[in-house]
Amino acid sequence: MLQKTYPYYLANEPVAANTDLEVTDKFSGEVATRVAMADAAAIDKAIGLAVDAMPAMRAYPPFKRQAVLEHCVKRFRERYDELALALCIEAGKPINDSKGEVTRLIDTFKVAAEESVRIDGEIINLQISPRANGYHGYVKRVPIGPCSFISPFNFPLNLTAHKVAPAIAAGVPFVLKPASRTPVGALIMGEILAETDLPKGAFSILPAHRDGADLFTTDERFKLLSFTGSPAVGWELKRKAGKKKVILELGGNAAAIVDGDQGGKLDYVVDRLAFGAFYQSGQSCIGVQRILAHTSVYDALREKLIAKTKSLVMGDPKNEKTFVGPMISESEAKRLAGWMEGAVQAGAQIVAGGKVDGAMFEATLLEGLKRDTDLYRKEAFGPVAILERFDDFEAALAQVNDSDFGLQAGVFTDSLAHAHRAWDALEVGGVVINDVPSFRVDNMPYGGVKDSGLGREGVRYAIEDMTEMRLMVMRETW
Repeated sequence: MLQKTYPYYLANEPVAANTDLEVTDKFSGEVATRVAMADAAAIDKAIGLAVDAMPAMRAYPPFKRQAVLEHCVKRFRERYDELALALCIEAGKPINDSKGEVTRLIDTFKVAAEESVRIDGEIINLQISPRANGYHGYVKRVPIGPCSFISPFNFPLNLTAHKVAPAIAAGVPFVLKPASRTPVGALIMGEILAETDLPKGAFSILPAHRDGADLFTTDERFKLLSFTGSPAVGWELKRKAGKKKVILELGGNAAAIVDGDQGGKLDYVVDRLAFGAFYQSGQSCIGVQRILAHTSVYDALREKLIAKTKSLVMGDPKNEKTFVGPMISESEAKRLAGWMEGAVQAGAQIVAGGKVDGAMFEATLLEGLKRDTDLYRKEAFGPVAILERFDDFEAALAQVNDSDFGLQAGVFTDSLAHAHRAWDALEVGGVVINDVPSFRVDNMPYGGVKDSGLGREGVRYAIEDMTEMRLMVMRETW
């Protein structure tokens, strides 16, 4: 079970300032724990101490950064079950998915530990003309400065790790605002970081209400803002962020194309589509929302996918047999149900699922959607997928691109030509061949285009954003 209360972390230290933030068990709706909530004064103090920590963080050598990250890996493994249960309770994530996310938390810190000691520079040949004869150029990467991180509710361990672990590797102090619905995992992370000898002010982890957290965005002492969340919020934060660098990982309505050569592999394809569409109640920005199947396989795929969708167990996320747990809130379930009802009124048919009870939303499959409906155009962010057919592969690619989003896409095909054509033509940050767009490994570049965001995560790529190039030019003789 969770602790009765959790402090926040201000400049590496636990502070039990209050118990103002109630964190609920998303399945039962009952208060599971209470967490300290930061006010504007605490946030301002954390930023000032992060600025003060910059000289010590610059001087903190790579082998020490690596040791901190390795300590975290060790402690995450020791507290594996605790972290998984906390995630299951505060996010309503089925326990098997919760354990998987703890594994990815560990993977992300392991990769960061490896990268922390190979942040290299380069030698530049400046002798491109007679006037530069005898001059040599050298580039190294230096920490950008204090960073502001805002993490989401749906992957409160792993997506927080994708900000925190690269920051430690890069040697930048940070102030993190975890999602107020799911702050516990980040606070356990803070407890573990507090066991290390990171310089004072290297990190602060401060739950705060969105309307009281403007400093995370507007304060000019921050040199970088990394936000993961909804597109509407993310682009507004960018507008308000001023001169600082901004990294946005936002939403999507990801598509998966099933080409016409999958006849003997449909069981695999169906299993992956069901996983991609409905795991953790569809609350993933790269969850499968649109499924485009070639006419030659459509009917067989439809039949198998309906059966698979109906077979998924919905219920208490603490039960290991549960695949679909609650959505993050009843209000989110009502929002998605309204979109579904609007699609049905416009002519769509529900072919599996469709029942909603509080925050519990059945795994649901629809077909016949008009492409101007909210459920088709916007990010569903729930356990709903849309099935449609195509005859021409080029037309399917164009249909995937007919979206305001561009995060990742999946293509099931045995055609190397089609795989490369998809890679060339799809307006997304990543194309996954023979798996769903929901596939992610924590060292790969991850991010989107269009309304899906700006910049890339993945440990090495995040380190590049959190550091700047500094050039030295040396004249050989003078």
